Order: sequence, then structure tokens, then C-alpha cells
Amino acid sequence: MSRPAQAHHPPAPAAHAAAGTLTAARLREAVAAVPAPDVVFAVSHRGRRTLVAGGTRPYPPGDRRALRYEIGSATKTFTGLLFAALADDGLLAAGDPLDTRLPAAVRARAGDPAHPVTLLHALTHTSGLPRLPRDFYPHALPRWRVNPYAGYGRRRLLDAYRRTRPRRAPGTRWHYSNFAVSVLGHALAHTVGSPYGELLTRRVLHPLGLAGTALCAAGPDRDATGHAADGRTPLPPAELAGFTPAGAVRATPDDLLAFLEAHVRPGDGPAAGRLSGALAEVQRPVLRRGAGHRHLHTLTWFRQPSPYGPVCFHAGATPGQEAFLGYRPATGTAVVGLATRRFAARTSLVPVAHALLTELPAERTE
Repeated sequence: MSRPAQAHHPPAPAAHAAAGTLTAARLREAVAAVPAPDVVFAVSHRGRRTLVAGGTRPYPPGDRRALRYEIGSATKTFTGLLFAALADDGLLAAGDPLDTRLPAAVRARAGDPAHPVTLLHALTHTSGLPRLPRDFYPHALPRWRVNPYAGYGRRRLLDAYRRTRPRRAPGTRWHYSNFAVSVLGHALAHTVGSPYGELLTRRVLHPLGLAGTALCAAGPDRDATGHAADGRTPLPPAELAGFTPAGAVRATPDDLLAFLEAHVRPGDGPAAGRLSGALAEVQRPVLRRGAGHRHLHTLTWFRQPSPYGPVCFHAGATPGQEAFLGYRPATGTAVVGLATRRFAARTSLVPVAHALLTELPAERTE
């Protein structure tokens, strides 16, 4: 049975208090709908934040703001912003062949020189590369339910890229690929001559003031503990090794809200000037996908319509945690969902968080 959810938000003017109460009540319903040891839902509306936490593990109410949660594939939104920032500085371009941004020794086998895999293909999952390298599965199988990516380092990943040919012509079909985005991240690092983690910290985390965001675990006092599907068995921190650019970010709820708020208002706050162009660029639709081509894809975000304007979002999971990040630019709304339990289709926080993002009213109307 879940521990009662608790809401936290800073004092607000009376005109906003009723809307905040309405949001907190809706977030409590969301927390109760996700069975996990630790569940956090946080919303920012025009800069006013509301956080509700619950679950089966007895964390003190305030601890959730200090804990860092693994966000898995939502890390790709950070890598995409890094790419846009480097492009904005003229260091690379979306149409650059991926091979030209990698060391010569690890470039892929020659494909069609007239249709190479570009940086844009790799970032938007249209490279033709598989989801994971072929040799990843036998390597990961012994630790599949605990830490499948650990030990598959950067050198091995790039060697796998050298040996892999695209399964289809680049740019012709959308197929989700952790492999491609990871190679892209290392290509960005090679271009600048700095390790990926240092580059991300210098060009994205520091400018946005995200002091509670990192790529490596620091211990149980700093990092939320993931759990197996039973919700009771703790799991070690996720190690992404060579796949760091595709899934290694861990961050506090407040940092994740700050990251989304920067997208909602790219010209304001600490990002103004240095990252405003990149923040605007990652929200621009670049392709359509899905049945009837109904779904838009930006450089980093999935984009769909909602009753209150378009929403942008990305979900992620590690062996023991789930995350959802989303925002609605037209209403200045951002939603973060976090849970410390292995993803399960029937109990996932993703549909609950997505419903919050699309259904929360822009203002209280009653």
C-alpha cells in the first residue's frame, strides 16, 4: 500500500493559490496511480512549481528535491540540446556525415557515398542503424535485469559502429536507435576534443544552472534507488558506459523542471543569450512519422497536439527507474514524472504523466 502523497510548492500570491491547489490534487491522483517505492510528479506553470511525492519507501517529504533520479532515454534531450548548441556556434552542421566527426580508425564501412548517415539522421532515429549493436545482446545477457549496459564501453561501441552497415538507406525510415545517438554523442565530443561528460557539463548543465544533474552515481544519499519489478528488490545504479549520451543523465526533480522551463521560455533566465538559439532549434519539427505521418519529431522531442496547444515530451527507463519529461509551450507548463521501479506496461508512469501534460488546464476555470 502506498504511503500518502505529500505536496510541496513555494508560497504564491492569492490569485494563484486556488490553481496550485487544483494542480496538487491532480498530482496526488497521479502518484496514487503508479505503484512504485518512490513516485514523484512535478509541474511548473509559468514558473510556479508544485511537487507531489509518494510511494512505499518512507522518504522524508523534502528528500525528493535533493535526490537525483535516473532518466534513461530522456537523456537524449540533453544530447540533442548539446548538438544544437555546437551547431549554433558553427562547429558542425546537421547535414555533416557522421563519419567525418569520428576518428578515422572507427569510421563505418563504406556505404552509399551519395547518401551517408548524417548527424541529423543519427539524432532523429533515421540513420538505418539498429536499436543496439549486434554483439550487445550476448554481452549483456548475463546482467540483463540488473545492469545490461555496464562494461560495453566507448571503444567497443565505436568498434561496433565501424563494423555495422545501415539496414536501410539513411533518412528513409524512422527506427529508434540508442546505438546511433550514442555514436553521435561521442562524435560531438571528438569534434570539440573533450570527453562527452565534460562537454555536456560545460555547454549545457552549467549554463542552465543544473547543479543537481550528473552522469555518474554518487551514492544512496544523493541518488534515488531503483527497484526490480516486484517493487522491493533494490538494484544498483545504472551504468551506461559507452551508451552514456543516450541514457546516463540523473537529476533532481527541480533540475528537470528548470531544464523544461528553459525550453518553455528559451530567451529568459540563465539560458538567455548563450543557449536561447539552441533551445528554440530543438523544438522545431524536422520530420513526421507514424501511421498517416500524424506524429511530429523535433531534433530531440516527440511532439503531439493537445487541447491546450502542442506538447513536446520524451520518456526514459533504466533497469530500475522510469522518467517522463514534457512541456506545453503555449501555456508555460512543464511536467516531470519519476518512479523507482522497473518499467512495466500495465503500471507505467508514462501514460499517467502524458495525461497530466495534455489534460491539465492552462488556468483554473471553475
